[in-house]
Amino acid sequence: MNLLKPPCDEGVISAPKAAAPCTKKRGRWILAATILGSSMVFIDGTVVNVALPALQKNLNATAVDVQWVVESYALFLAALLLLGGSLGDHFGRRRIYSIGVVLFALASIWCGLAPNISQLIVARAVQGVGGALLVPGGLAIISASFPEEERGRAIGTWSGSTAITTALGPVIGGWLIEHVSWRAVFYLNLPLAVIVLLLVVRCVPESRNEEESRKLDLLGASLATLSLGAIVYGLIESSRLGLQSSIVISALLAGMIIFAAFILVEARLHHPMMPPALFRSMNFTGANLLTLFLYAALAGTLYFLPLNLIQVQGYSATAAGAATLPFILIMFLLSRWSGGLVKRYGARLPLVVGPIIAAAGFAMFLRPGVGGSYWKTFFPAVVVLGIGLAISVAPLTTTVMNSVKASHAGIASGVNNAVSRTAGLLAVAVFGLIMFHAFDSCLKQRLDQIAAPTEIRQALNTERIKLAAAEIPRGVDEETRAALRQAINECFVSGFRRVMLVGASLALAGSAIAWLMIRGR
Repeated sequence: MNLLKPPCDEGVISAPKAAAPCTKKRGRWILAATILGSSMVFIDGTVVNVALPALQKNLNATAVDVQWVVESYALFLAALLLLGGSLGDHFGRRRIYSIGVVLFALASIWCGLAPNISQLIVARAVQGVGGALLVPGGLAIISASFPEEERGRAIGTWSGSTAITTALGPVIGGWLIEHVSWRAVFYLNLPLAVIVLLLVVRCVPESRNEEESRKLDLLGASLATLSLGAIVYGLIESSRLGLQSSIVISALLAGMIIFAAFILVEARLHHPMMPPALFRSMNFTGANLLTLFLYAALAGTLYFLPLNLIQVQGYSATAAGAATLPFILIMFLLSRWSGGLVKRYGARLPLVVGPIIAAAGFAMFLRPGVGGSYWKTFFPAVVVLGIGLAISVAPLTTTVMNSVKASHAGIASGVNNAVSRTAGLLAVAVFGLIMFHAFDSCLKQRLDQIAAPTEIRQALNTERIKLAAAEIPRGVDEETRAALRQAINECFVSGFRRVMLVGASLALAGSAIAWLMIRGR
């Protein structure tokens, strides 16, 4: 889920053509269908992070492998989000939404049955395609089904409900991982999908934009997917193959060349999925850069924090899932208050102050080592980070929506959401690279200090790629085993601190961008 902005902005791709007004009874069922369907996508975006340690253990996966479990999902969700909204406008929002639900459910079954990590990665990619059809459809259906005077309340209900389900997702998922299996996390989607499909068929009216004459930007969507895929592949695999690898260099160069082609194509098309003209607005450009930096920092935290809590600190999966609850609750409770800041002070001041407080939150994650009470180590950082992002949420969304004409509000929101998804996609790859290098450098030094024998060094060389899940060779005496485990844990914490430091720097850079680029009250 995009935690930087209220869920009500997810995927509002085009101005909808209203369907027949729904009765109160039908309206409740329409809301239920869109809330439950969207919640599947949002929950899977966060709960899988809690499952990563279990995946490493049960599927003998490396840290690079579990990165791909997250990234394959995020790649197709980010690259195809705008296309998914356009498909609904052209072929019917209910139809595309239903296809997304079915595809997401089938991919979830595949994830749960995956016998190895390779199949799980492919299944997650299919989930991402389903999510790209689902996410834009939820709000589009609400906008088309409710009259204008009731639309705001309906969107608010959808926003609050999806936020709550997203907050509970990691806790429920953690409990399932701990007491059932990591596979149960994916099966959780199946009853939700069945309920959603029944509600959609019985209660949701079909709607499409009859005045929409644009051609689908299939070329732009293909180039965006190939570009992001090549860049992410190069960044992630550099941890395994090295930055000097010809495969890595070729992938990164190909990604940048394809991205340049994407920009040229979008500039020449009459109806591109990401209109370059929107970025002529300084406020729009500044808000999207701020989104890119802030959400990248947040994505790195949400990815590595569960690994730290479970593999290094010894938390259960349930406790790790609950560790970020204060953050989400603060975001939820303060969202209305932060909206008032825009009216009182304008967007610029909150967008300068909020990221600075968020940077302090990221910096506070530098303090915890190995061990210690959650309330004295991670909890203060989670709270400060939540306050900082809560101050930034509404002003960021408002700036995006107010920086373009009303007729372009839908595509502006969709572009901003795609930017935030792309930020998370790139952040996991880049921060993973930072983590690997910090961990590897630290472990070499610690092995020298321990004076580890050559055979132990050789065994750990093959295990480094698993980071904190690295297994110590059998036959090692207990004292050496304890020293090696302590070294591995401390080196992971060293890499985690490096990631948090970069996150704090990105948040401060976002604050500077807001100061320099955001104008007007």
